[in-house]
Amino acid sequence: MKHFASACLALLTMACLGAAGQQPSTGASASAPAVANPANPNNPSVGLHERYARYRLRKADTFDVDMSFSPEFNQTVVVQPDGFATLKGIGSVHVEGLTVPELIDTLKSAYAGILHDPAISVSLKDFEKPYFIASGEVGRPGKYDLRSDLTVTEAVAIAGGFSEKAKHSQVVLFRPLAAGGYEAKLLNAKKLLASRNLSEDLQLQPGDMIYVPQNRLSKIKPFLPTSSMGAFLSPGVF
Repeated sequence: MKHFASACLALLTMACLGAAGQQPSTGASASAPAVANPANPNNPSVGLHERYARYRLRKADTFDVDMSFSPEFNQTVVVQPDGFATLKGIGSVHVEGLTVPELIDTLKSAYAGILHDPAISVSLKDFEKPYFIASGEVGRPGKYDLRSDLTVTEAVAIAGGFSEKAKHSQVVLFRPLAAGGYEAKLLNAKKLLASRNLSEDLQLQPGDMIYVPQNRLSKIKPFLPTSSMGAFLSPGVF
């Protein structure tokens, strides 16, 4: 969790700098996660806008392998902690991160050495149920089941909506990458909701985390001598 929190903080800093038109320091690590598609963030076919993503195998997932013409190789397989699976007749094969169609192609290639044109079908048996995490200034931070297509603003509503301290204009969507690390995207939910146009709302994928930062007014409010001072602060800057 400590490494995850550090990664999220670094990504949030990079995302906020990008929103302000600044470049991250050149001293940043080359391995730091990149902000998703900074050149064209509005392209719905790229990066975080991808919809209907296929499920990818994770550690401890279980799947059934069925061989139509070689039933002796039918088996139930578990993805090991290192991402490999042990299969009858061919040994260990790395399967973590594969979709079911990719897994079938991988198994066909692996079994081609001992079977002629193997007919293979795969079905997921036990797998991690899709979820998303809502954190920061939302009504009920936590982990939620992702049971249908959801966007960021819909997920925030499920998590209790924005709190009075929320900075709606800089909601951050963190997405884990198959190769490790995370990518991030800033969403101006305040603008979307005000315009009543949610066409730019981001679609969630399993494992995504939504982070809603605290606005500046709520940060300085405890230091104000009286609540009436708020009348002299322009709400447009928060």
